Amino acid sequence: MSHPNFPIRNFCIIAHIDHGKSTLADRMLEITGTIQKRDIREQTLDTMDIEKERGITIKLTPVRMHWKGIELNLIDTPGHVDFQYEVSRSLASVEGAILVVDATQGIEAQTLSNVYLALENELSIIPVLNKIDLPSADVERVSEEVMNLLGCRREEIICVSAKTGENVETVLDAVIERLPEPKQLTVDSEFVVHGDPRADHSTVKALVFDSQYDTYKGVVVYLKLFSGRIQKGDMVEFIHTGAKVEALEVGCFSPKWNPIGMIEEGEIGYIVTGLKTIADARVGDTVFRGSADHKNPIKGFKRITPFIFAGVYPVDTDEYPKLKDSIDKLMLNDSSLVTEHEVSPALGHGFRCGFLGLLHLDIVKERLWREFEMDVIMTSPQVTYRVIVLGDKVAENPRNSPELLEFNGKTHTAILVSNPEDLPLPGNFVFIEEPIAKIEIITPTEYVGNLMQLSQERRGVFKNQYFLDAARAVLVYEIPLAELVGDFYDDLKSLSSGYGSLSYEFIRYQQDDLAKLDVIVAGEIIEAFSMIVHRNRARTLGGRICFKLKEAIPKAQFSIAIQAALGSTVIAREDISALRKDVTAKLYGGDISRKRKLLEKQKEGKKKMKQFGRVSIPSETFVNILKK
Repeated sequence: MSHPNFPIRNFCIIAHIDHGKSTLADRMLEITGTIQKRDIREQTLDTMDIEKERGITIKLTPVRMHWKGIELNLIDTPGHVDFQYEVSRSLASVEGAILVVDATQGIEAQTLSNVYLALENELSIIPVLNKIDLPSADVERVSEEVMNLLGCRREEIICVSAKTGENVETVLDAVIERLPEPKQLTVDSEFVVHGDPRADHSTVKALVFDSQYDTYKGVVVYLKLFSGRIQKGDMVEFIHTGAKVEALEVGCFSPKWNPIGMIEEGEIGYIVTGLKTIADARVGDTVFRGSADHKNPIKGFKRITPFIFAGVYPVDTDEYPKLKDSIDKLMLNDSSLVTEHEVSPALGHGFRCGFLGLLHLDIVKERLWREFEMDVIMTSPQVTYRVIVLGDKVAENPRNSPELLEFNGKTHTAILVSNPEDLPLPGNFVFIEEPIAKIEIITPTEYVGNLMQLSQERRGVFKNQYFLDAARAVLVYEIPLAELVGDFYDDLKSLSSGYGSLSYEFIRYQQDDLAKLDVIVAGEIIEAFSMIVHRNRARTLGGRICFKLKEAIPKAQFSIAIQAALGSTVIAREDISALRKDVTAKLYGGDISRKRKLLEKQKEGKKKMKQFGRVSIPSETFVNILKK
């Protein structure tokens, strides 16, 4: 049971995309007087231009409010599956969650996955039905769905209209009454409830759940304080990186940075560190001050591994240093982005970047342009494959993450490969495994047949089907992640008239008939176009690339063969005919043998050119073929 006299509640708002999280947060800011009504605008907590334009939340945003004498720390979270990492970090920093469900749409895919995340973190959940002011709202049906999902009683569900502000005060009251107090830490980093005699108040321990780079202040870390207090001027240490810093400024979010000089146990706030590099202040680290005996990290949130990789290169090769600086600053604010340096023979110096999904990739590209004025080329996205290599010797390459395993009584090495150029030569590996994702599709029942057919065409394996109510079904499939990268989501939306929703998570690696597809132009393998594909799809993909290249490569003085091959087997081919010069133009009559002689001479020359001539593929051709 909560103690309303304890002055702090920490909570976040979770929901499927576009169910009204940010609008509800706006009304809370208005009702609590945190922001003046004249300063309230739509999506107040969405500070990036790109968030406002797309109408989606990309970054988690904390804000402190006061209601009936209680301090409320709210974290607004994204709803899209690609930003699940932002949600998981928010959940580790709070004790409760408001689950917002659209009364017109009902439960959707991300509603389910966010609820599972909240339950894993042992959070108290307050169910809220939003958009009850709309004529199409079906409060009865959606309440039934929420009760089935959470196992709650009907009277626990609060019906609101975030747009008009109707009943939002009831939600604020419920936060005070139903949500527990902030968790506290013992000496051994065990979480205990407020008032437990084992709580350690002398040691400072805080979890870093986000960070941002500011041109003037340096690195600003966002943290949840589990024990002790941090004041301006205090020296603190990051346990994992070992960096020692002075808290140059200590404050809370109102929602802008508000320096207040001190944050206390149970509160959410920020400290300005003055650090200039992101490596010293990692998200998930523990900020510490106290006796060395108690120097153990807080059990935070698990690191999410990206499974989709793409090359990022500057359009102008001279701008590589600017791109490096831009990506470094972006990574501080987007801790799920993973990068490493890479050199392409076609595109020069750039980065191999790991993303959580295609929307994440698209947002990173857009932010590089908007925030750093970097125009970049993104190569087509690839997933990470696991390759089982013969024996226990493998070339040292940090991106491969080698791992020894027993297979058929022998020791082999498993390496991770996201770039086809890193794939060992045939004969040097046993087999390739691809990442498999579990997907949940929520759809109106009339589209079930369409979506089952789509999933099976993409090599999906049917696992389960159940009904949320008489009108909506949930389809559960296991599907190769490579099939999701591309137009799967677009096709799903088309086949369900926009009503279908999708959530997915990586579950395992699985062996399949996979091979490296090479593209050969005039007898030379062009590594930039290589990709790892399933053999059943190789002919279609190879034919498509060959056709695109035929359209893009200019004619030469000799004929050019464009081939797609699996190993030594050519599976698709296109030919670009030679640019023919009219060598007989200068003749104005005479014997036919003179004409034939000139044509034979030209033929010999073309044969010789074909032997020694090289095809120069224009850089814009690489851009057109490689970009998404």
